[in-house]
Amino acid sequence: MTIQANPVQSYRDDFSFRNSPTAIRRFPFPFTEDSYLYSVNIEPARSRDPGSIYQHGFDIDEHYRSEMAERALVLDKDPRRYLVMPHMQVAAWDALQMLMEHLAADYPQWFSLERVGDDWHWRNQLLDIDQRFVFGDATSLPCEPLEFIGRQVQGDFALLDQRDGDLYMDAGLVTCPADWSLAFDAGMSFKQWHSPVPMAHQMGVFDRALKYLLNLQAGQPVRRLNWTLTINPRLDSSPETFHEWGADRGRITADNVGQQVHLRVELQVMARLPRSNAVMFSIRTYLISMDELVTQPGWGCRLHRVLRDLPGPIADYKGMSRYRQTLVEWLSRFDPQA
Repeated sequence: MTIQANPVQSYRDDFSFRNSPTAIRRFPFPFTEDSYLYSVNIEPARSRDPGSIYQHGFDIDEHYRSEMAERALVLDKDPRRYLVMPHMQVAAWDALQMLMEHLAADYPQWFSLERVGDDWHWRNQLLDIDQRFVFGDATSLPCEPLEFIGRQVQGDFALLDQRDGDLYMDAGLVTCPADWSLAFDAGMSFKQWHSPVPMAHQMGVFDRALKYLLNLQAGQPVRRLNWTLTINPRLDSSPETFHEWGADRGRITADNVGQQVHLRVELQVMARLPRSNAVMFSIRTYLISMDELVTQPGWGCRLHRVLRDLPGPIADYKGMSRYRQTLVEWLSRFDPQA
């Protein structure tokens, strides 16, 4: 996979983001059947399928430099996207260690980590970073540890403190959320920040998920896929920027639906951090336009059936009500039974 030679693409303004044929083939299409209803759908995060998004603990792909440029733009404009409460400092160093170790082991052509006691030397050839620092000493880094490593890894990161039989979102770096806000959710419990999700609470989905995560063991990370739809390849669809993207949902027509509507899939990895006992919740976002998606055999047909039969409350929650029928009609041409 070539990264350094790739020009930086944009997730805003002219929306120059595109997927190569390789990126389309490895896109995590989330539907295993022709209908969708909530499920916990958690599996062990073991390495499998070489070349896929599941090969390594944290996926680095052709959009790396583009996504890191987008992250820098968001953080420079809105520093509230980064938050670490005082009691989460150890967890932040935990996260830095986990991410550096994975990147150096999985992508030695781009990342390296040398350690002599607490004296660490980190190199990131993709972003021309060469940093020596003392592990545990934030003054030896150009910024705080979670922000330092978070500016170098694709995806968002939330650090969840475990106490009183619950998980609390007490730290994170979140610049590409699907309509949620770290600043708003900070300090909330697991069920509190999931409270807007319709139907799932009555089905007991979050009760089962919380019970599972509270018993998560160090060295045994798990993962799942989540999905929604986004207009244009916009990573930052946060409430803070709703004024920039909210009206886009009303501009979808039969002529532009293939180019502008994107399936947005999150690869969510949950890992226990050994020192702090916190849980790191990483959210790696992948975007694919409808035009790109239907180049893969069967995907257009299956997505047509899923969206056609999707329960109304879920469609409303995922923000597609205004253009759902237009999209379903467009996708129907790829369904032989339509």
